[in-house]
Parts: sequence; C-alpha cells; structure tokens
Amino acid sequence: KTHRPTWEQCGPRRSAMAMLRCARAMSRSTSQRGTQRFRGKRFVTCSRTCATLPWGNGSATAVGSEGSRVEQETYDVVVVGAGHAGCEAAIASAKLGCHTLLLTLSLERVAWMPCNPAVGGPAKSQLVHEVDALGGVMGKLADACAVQKRVLNRSKGPAVWALRAQTDKHAYARAMRRMLENTPNLVLREGMVSDVEIDSNGRIATLQTHFGAKFNCKAAVVTTGTFMNGRIWVGRKSMEAGRAGEAPSTGLTEALQALGFEHGRLKTGTPARVDGRSIDVSRLEAQHGDPEVRWFSYDPEAHRCDTPSIPCYLTRTTQSTHRIIQENLHETPTYGGWMDAKGPRYCPSIEDKIVRFADKASHQVFLEPEGSETPEVYVQGFSTGLPESIQLELLRSLPGLEKVIMMRPAYAVEYDYFPAHQLMPTLESKRIEGLFLAGQLNGTTGYEEAAAQGLIAGINAAKSVQEEKQTVLSRSGSYVGTLIDDLVTKDLREPYRMLTSRSEYRLLLRADNADARLTPLGREIGLVDERMWRVYTDKMSRLEAEGKRLRCTRCHEDDPVSRDSFHLSGHKIKGSCSLEDLLKRPHVHYDVLDKHNLGGANLSTMEKECVEIGIKYSGFIKRQEQHLERVSAKYSKIIPKDLDYQSIDTISMEGREKLAKIRPVDLGQASRIGGVSPADITALLLHLELRRRKVGGTKLAVEG
Repeated sequence: KTHRPTWEQCGPRRSAMAMLRCARAMSRSTSQRGTQRFRGKRFVTCSRTCATLPWGNGSATAVGSEGSRVEQETYDVVVVGAGHAGCEAAIASAKLGCHTLLLTLSLERVAWMPCNPAVGGPAKSQLVHEVDALGGVMGKLADACAVQKRVLNRSKGPAVWALRAQTDKHAYARAMRRMLENTPNLVLREGMVSDVEIDSNGRIATLQTHFGAKFNCKAAVVTTGTFMNGRIWVGRKSMEAGRAGEAPSTGLTEALQALGFEHGRLKTGTPARVDGRSIDVSRLEAQHGDPEVRWFSYDPEAHRCDTPSIPCYLTRTTQSTHRIIQENLHETPTYGGWMDAKGPRYCPSIEDKIVRFADKASHQVFLEPEGSETPEVYVQGFSTGLPESIQLELLRSLPGLEKVIMMRPAYAVEYDYFPAHQLMPTLESKRIEGLFLAGQLNGTTGYEEAAAQGLIAGINAAKSVQEEKQTVLSRSGSYVGTLIDDLVTKDLREPYRMLTSRSEYRLLLRADNADARLTPLGREIGLVDERMWRVYTDKMSRLEAEGKRLRCTRCHEDDPVSRDSFHLSGHKIKGSCSLEDLLKRPHVHYDVLDKHNLGGANLSTMEKECVEIGIKYSGFIKRQEQHLERVSAKYSKIIPKDLDYQSIDTISMEGREKLAKIRPVDLGQASRIGGVSPADITALLLHLELRRRKVGGTKLAVEG
C-alpha cells in the first residue's frame, strides 16, 4: 500500500523548511515502509508518527520506524554565530545560569575582526564602556590586546570624548576563545544552522544544522553577521562567502522567511591589507598613542597591557589616485550595476568618496597595524570594489606606498539582514517567542554595536528561559538603549552606525559615568559579581567624598592656586571661594589642584576627570535632567499590545500603517516613528485616554 506523509504527522513541532515543502512532500509516495526525510522534519509513512520530544536533563531521543535512535542535545539557550554579538550573548546567558551552546562555522574565527582592527571611537567607545558596566567582556579584551590607544575629540566637550584602541586582532580572537572555553555552562561547537522548528505554542523549539544535527532549546539568539547568503565581490568577480576565505551560511534565511520574517540585502566592504615592511614610513606622518593610557573597563584588574605601543601612519590620496578610480568606476560592483544593496553611509568606499566629494583634492588614508606579530597593515579609509588587477596600482599611487606589496585584496560583501522593526525592545522576535536576533543581522555595522546587542539579547534569552521579566534599556539612560530603540522603531534600509548625534541626552551619557548609570542594573541582572560590586561602591564613595571636600575647602585670593586660576581663566577671585567654584572656571582643570597639592590623593586620573566634569558642567547637566523628566512624564504612557490602530480614524492613514507595523511599546517610541506626525501622537494620546476612561467606567464629560 502506498503511504503519503501528512502535515498532522509532524507532531506539534513545525519546521520552517517543512512548511515550504509540505505541499511537494504530500504529492510524493513510496512503496517502502519506513520514513521519508524532508529538510528539517522526519515524516513517518506507516502507522508510526514523529515523537514529540519532552524536555530532558541533557538529551532527548526520537525513535524511527526501524527502531534506530537519533540522539538530540537539549540546551536552555543556543547562540548561533561567534562574532562579537554571539560571544557576548553566549557568555551572558551562561553566567546567568543557563546551559548554553555556542554554534559557529569556525572556532578558529571566534570574535574575529574582518575589517578595522580597532575598538572604540566616537559613540562606539561609549557603547564599550556601557557593555563593561553591565558585565560584558569587550572592554576587558580590548584593553588587554591594545597596541595603541588615543582619546579622540579632546578639543571638544566631554560628551563626545572617545577612547579608541588599535588592537591586535589575533590576540583578541585568542583571548576571547580562552574566555569562552573557561566559562561555566557554555559549550562550543562548529555547525551551520539551516533550519528552525517551533512548537505548537509558537515558541522556538529546535535548531537543525546543515548536516542534520538537532539541538533542542528554550531560547535561541541568532547573530550571523554578514554570513547569511553572503557573497563577496572583487570587480566583476564574485563568490559565495561570508567574508574572504570563509563559506557563507545558507538555509537559515529561507527558514526564517518561511516563518513570516521580512528580509533584505545590505553591503559593506573592507580595504586591502599590505605588507608593512614595504611601506616607506619616512614619508608619512606618524600617529602615536597617548602617553597616558586610558581604559575601557572599570575593572582595575583589567588595567594591564604588556604590548608596546605601535604607531599608525597617515597618508593621502593624490590626483593619480582619483584619476585611476574615475577611469575604472564601471569596473566596481556598485557603479557597474551588478550589486544594488545599500552600503554604510558613514563608512563609504574610496570610489564613493571620489564621486560624492568631487571638490576634495585629497582624502586621508590611515595605515594601521593588525597586530604586534604580523606585518599586515590595514589601509583604513580605502575600501574598494575595484578589480584586484587595479588595486595594486591604486595603492601605489599613495605617498609612501610606491613600492607596497599587497597581501590581501579589498572586497565588497553583500548579505541578508532582517529589519529590526520585527523585534521588541528586548530584541526578541515579535513572531516567535524565545527567538532573539542581534548584531549585523539587524542591519547595524561595527563590532561595538554588535557586542551591545549581543549582550542584551543574551541577557533576555536567559530571562526568557527562567521566566523572569526581560531587560529594556531606555534611550535616555544609555547609548545601548538609544541603539536598540532606533533599530526597533525606525524602518532602517541602510547599515546603521552609532553616532553621538543620535542621542538627545549625550551630555548625560558620557563615558566617565557609564558605571554610575548601568552597574547597579548589571548587579540586579546578575552579571556584576561581588568583587566588581565592591569596586563600584568604593569608587562611588570616593567620588562622593571628593565632591564634599571640594565644596567645603576654600582658597583665598592671595593663594598660589588662586593666582594660577586667574592666569588661566581671566577671572579674579574676590575674597575667597571653594575649590568647587574654582573648577567651574573655564580652562581651570583638576591638574591645577594637583600642582598645589590640593587634589585628592586617593583618586585615579579617570576619577579626577569624572569629578571635574560633574562640577564644571553641573548647570548644563541639571538642565538636561529637568528636560528629561518633563519628556518622560509626557511620553511614558504604555500602549496596549492589542490596540487596533486601523480603527482610530483620527490618525492619518500613513500614521496608522506605521504604528501597526512597528507596534510601539509606549507613546515615546510612537513619537519617534518616521511618518507619524505630532498630530497623530495627539490623536493617539486622546484615544488612549478615552479607552482608559471607558474601561474604568468613567464617562467623558463633553463641553457643549
């Protein structure tokens, strides 16, 4: 008798790929007794049906019609991808007590830096500080593996000061691998996830790899970076790859698409690597690190780096460079027309720079070492999609690189991404409970943005498993919160990069106070241990005591420190004033107090800086805090999850469409959605008030 598989025989767990192929599978038949296999599901063709696997302590077993036993491993959380997002997610989940599996295509490329070998920079450094304050690991590893550090934007205000570390990419990857291997509750494994299964309640249940291994889980974090259906381009030549020399991830896009997810294509690129020994540095401007080393991490035990500082070098494009590019624009994937994915606005290719800024005579190009034990040099600001045969000529048009040897060509890469408006502010999918997405997969660009998302996704995946309230960071309290709010609120169609200008409250969200803002939350979550909590509380006690001391200690107009203050600020002291008032004067810094033995002896340089910023900008900080309180009171109203926006005819049609698509959590998020006008927000607020009164049984009095 001929038997055909039926959808009901699949049991309560539904495979995404099986959904796509179910109709085709139903039309097939076989004369043999036993089972038929289709991607992602075993269909039983006899009286036997697929077993529903119960939760177990370490493994579950399904029995086929021949009596064979297929062992399946069970984890609380499975993290897919071991880039910067995946590593933070896996470590956070494991530290919170969840049995965690980290799946990656290659264990040799854990936390790899395929582009710029650096951590930090404007707005990105704030993300790293915040990740560290919450209990993440990126800051510690960046400090340990730095080959050079500089604070950028020192000539501007403290809101935009940015620590940037040139890192040894090989040492960073090795250090992260050791950290992963030594984290309790965490298992590492190579594998390419190509299918997902959900249970009858719409919750993530199983991940399946390309070779058929299945992993049961209660939550999953997908952090695949540029690997999902990735394709790299060098001129007209292309190949399937997540990045140079590494295979792409296939199948998972289609699996998620079958479950109803929207996806698109983005692109990015990376410049060539050259042999530093072939560069004539005598013709270049050296860029040395700061003499006083700063740190990303607030952990004093992480304030060690044995690698000597290595300089970077600055060169510029020439007229010859521009001519070569203009003559060969048609050979690039973007201008040639065979790749139309959107690239990063704030990190353009060199050909984009030449086209967009045609009036510029030259553009800066930085030469940055990739490590202390390799001659490879990263040509920052020079990414291109030109053919390999032209790239060497292009490189040799730069001063100091006339005889350069190219070790790796530049390339562009396009990949699948999933717009993050499909996620909640916890980074959990709106469609599938227990499924979290983080990193470049969400349309961001940069290691720091990925790490920040990975940390929050890992925390919330663990909380989802443990049935605890998930963590949401506000945009007013952190750059991480600003990043996630932008991603889930705005319908972004180009790679997103964190900028200080994206935060309305950047004076409150400085690098020096990230621990004061977020370490108590990290402690509450469970990622800040007892030792780091003591470090934090001791620091807060020192800062509080120093502030009190500066308010109470007075100096007279005849004191040497007063004369120095007058010389620097031009403001003479009349009678006497406190040291706090002295620091409020322009150009008077804490080192003036140290010079006259009036500084705090037990404070570090960063702590003195923190005290000074709090005093000098106290008026501006207070004003922004007051503004934040007013805005919070206005926009904190929660919007019901089941609200039918289409029924609110006082909201514009575009506003209703955008609100229904994003489904904001509160009025503040609704006000930040593109296409939703202030009039729409007023109409929504009135509707919510009418709804509240109706539910409460109160009639609205209408004036005649």
